[in-house]
Amino acid sequence: MFDSWQKEADARSLRYFWAVRIAALALAAAAASAVCGCEGQKDTATNPPSVTVARPVMESVANYRDFTGNTVATESVALVARVEGYLDQIHFVDGSEVQKDALLFTIQQSQYKAQLQQALAQVDAQKAALWHSKTELKRYSHLLSEDAATQTEVDHWRFENEAAKANLSNAQAQVIIAKLNLSYTEVRAPFRGRIGRHLVNPGNLVGAAGQQTPLAQIDQIDPLYVYFTINEGDLLELISQFKRSPATRNDQRMTPCYFGLANETGFPHRGRLDFASIAVAPTTGTLQLRGIFPNPGLSVLPGLFARVRVPEPEMHERLLVPGDAISFDQQGEYLLVVNRSNLVERRPIKSGFQVGTMMVIDQGLKADDEVIVDGLMLAIPGAEVSPRRKTLTAPPLTDVGA
Repeated sequence: MFDSWQKEADARSLRYFWAVRIAALALAAAAASAVCGCEGQKDTATNPPSVTVARPVMESVANYRDFTGNTVATESVALVARVEGYLDQIHFVDGSEVQKDALLFTIQQSQYKAQLQQALAQVDAQKAALWHSKTELKRYSHLLSEDAATQTEVDHWRFENEAAKANLSNAQAQVIIAKLNLSYTEVRAPFRGRIGRHLVNPGNLVGAAGQQTPLAQIDQIDPLYVYFTINEGDLLELISQFKRSPATRNDQRMTPCYFGLANETGFPHRGRLDFASIAVAPTTGTLQLRGIFPNPGLSVLPGLFARVRVPEPEMHERLLVPGDAISFDQQGEYLLVVNRSNLVERRPIKSGFQVGTMMVIDQGLKADDEVIVDGLMLAIPGAEVSPRRKTLTAPPLTDVGA
């Protein structure tokens, strides 16, 4: 019994020892944490975080409107056989670029060369007949003056002479037709463009029974059209701006426009407005517009989706800041600015459209405000910072379409 009491006393002593030990360690850790916290506050107070600040850029820029559209070839022609014959040769590679007047197809020519030769021979025959009738008319007219011929004979050769003239004119026209038919045996490119695949193989009869057999299709894609639509509200506003703008008051087709493809950044292709429909579609309330764009490398194909941007004709002075400097929270957009006491302030703003990598600020910012553009994670509203000042550079005006 004494032994069990002794063992219980030893266990209570051991538990007390470890409890005291753990409490001491906890107090030591708390004291160390307090000391470190004080030292950290002291360091923060003596060395505020460094941030980069800059004043907004004042620049004359134009707003823009974005649309969606599709690329379309400026010219599209279905090449057909205009004369009957067997297709002899194909002179292009399917899907390749061809130049204007390049030979694409050849239809069997022997028949049409023979017809041309026949027409030329008929011209020579009619020339001989005209010469003969003219000579006889002259002879019988002289004999009539000497009472050696009758008036009937003179009238006959006058008729023969006039008929020979008409027959010669007809023969000459047949030569023109024969040459034209012979030229139709060579199908050439009407313009520079890209040609599709051939639809008929050599050896097949084309143009039979007066039917125009399709041979291939060729598209002109330099320049290139982009069609898009604008809603009624945007249309009315743009029309009023065009009337106020001296540059576009007389010709709205001088308005520049830009487009970008799905795999491109921004709007790298620059062109101009080329066409506007004469009426708004009553079912959709939209107007169809068209831009024309150079495509020298023929890299943009018809039928592609395009993002279209049209800048407004009027320019306005606006404040610009880098887009990365704008933050968002539940209260909306804001910028962090540094006041004269080097304290951070939260400034609610209203941003506008984008110009390159910068954003237009419509409300909430002044030209002399110093905006934090780098080190936003270190800036806390109400806290002191150490500002490093830099000067922002306005983006080039071409960035409106970039």
